[in-house]
Amino acid sequence: MYNRLKPIGKYAHPTNPPPTYKKFYSLGFKTFKIAGIHLFPIANVQTKNVISFTQSLTPFTVKGRAQIHKNLHKNIKQEIALLMESKIPTRSVEYMDNRISRYSMKNGKCEITGLFLQAHDLHCHHFIPIQLGGSDKFHNLRILHKDVHKLIHMTDIIKMNLLMKKLGITEPVLQKINKYREACELEQIK
Repeated sequence: MYNRLKPIGKYAHPTNPPPTYKKFYSLGFKTFKIAGIHLFPIANVQTKNVISFTQSLTPFTVKGRAQIHKNLHKNIKQEIALLMESKIPTRSVEYMDNRISRYSMKNGKCEITGLFLQAHDLHCHHFIPIQLGGSDKFHNLRILHKDVHKLIHMTDIIKMNLLMKKLGITEPVLQKINKYREACELEQIK
C-alpha cells in the first residue's frame, strides 16, 4: 500500500484531521493524504473487547430464548403473560407484539416516572401519534403509566393540575412529559 500510494499522496502525520479521524484514531501514526482526505491507517484500528456477553443469549435459538426467559424477573413474566392474553380489537398485531417487547425491554417500568407497572396500569403511547404520521413500530411506542398517558393528551388545565398533584409530578418528570406533548403538537405544561 505504501509503494502504490507514495506517488499520488503525501505520507505524514495528520495536522488537521476531521473529527471522525480524531475520535477513532490516534495522531501517532503516519497516513496518506490523498486529494485533501486522510486515509484511516490500518495499523491503528482499535477494537474493544466485549465483556460479559454470551453468544448463547439469542432470540434465534431454543436455548437462547430459554435463557432470556429465565433471566426475566418473576413479576415481569406474570405481567407479560397478562399482556399476551389481552386483546385490543382496534390495534394491529404489530402494535400488540411491540408493546410486549417494549415492556420487557424496559423491565416493566414507566418510561417517564420509572415506576414498575402492572398490566392493568400500563398504556402504550405512540411517541409520534398515528394521525401525525406515526406508526406501530417498536421505536415509536413508549410504555407509560395510564395516568401519565392521560396527562400527555389532556388539554383541560384544571384536570391537568389535579392529576399532577395526585401523581406528585416533579420538575424532571414534567420536562419529560412536555417532550412527549411537543411530539403530539400540544402546549407544554407550565
